[in-house]
Amino acid sequence: MKSLQENMVEFRNQLEKGAIQKAYLGLMEYMMSLKNHFSNKYPDYSTPGSLYNGYMDMTYFSILPKSLKDRDLKIAIVFLYDTFRFEIWLSGKNKQVLAKYWEIISKSKWNKYKIVEPTKGVDSVVEHILVDNPDFSDLAALTKQIEQGTLKFIQDIERFLAKNAT
Repeated sequence: MKSLQENMVEFRNQLEKGAIQKAYLGLMEYMMSLKNHFSNKYPDYSTPGSLYNGYMDMTYFSILPKSLKDRDLKIAIVFLYDTFRFEIWLSGKNKQVLAKYWEIISKSKWNKYKIVEPTKGVDSVVEHILVDNPDFSDLAALTKQIEQGTLKFIQDIERFLAKNAT
């Protein structure tokens, strides 16, 4: 394992090349435009708060369809740096909400999406990969792919909750 000093030297060397800053800025701009896309195209889905930039581990924003907001649930569109992909998560207002819905979903044996057991550091109860290894050369196509996957995920979650969580 490298020391902090060794990692900082490598970090500085990479920063001097300039690509990291440009890529990070481009990713932040894209994530903001994606958030704005959902906000403008789907006014019934609120997109509160700002973009969470993270620590180069994840960047995400929330979408709150009314049907989920009324249950203290929310959707997160997440870019994960280590796996270099976009995921969508069903999350909750707090750990108690996550635990409640984990219990409902896991007891139902629903297996349409990956169910995540609530533990320390876990902020979701259901996760799904939207785009693995995204192509940033066609942002319109990437946005469409994320949008279609998001709408399907929300619809599937809403249907499940309508049948299983009263």
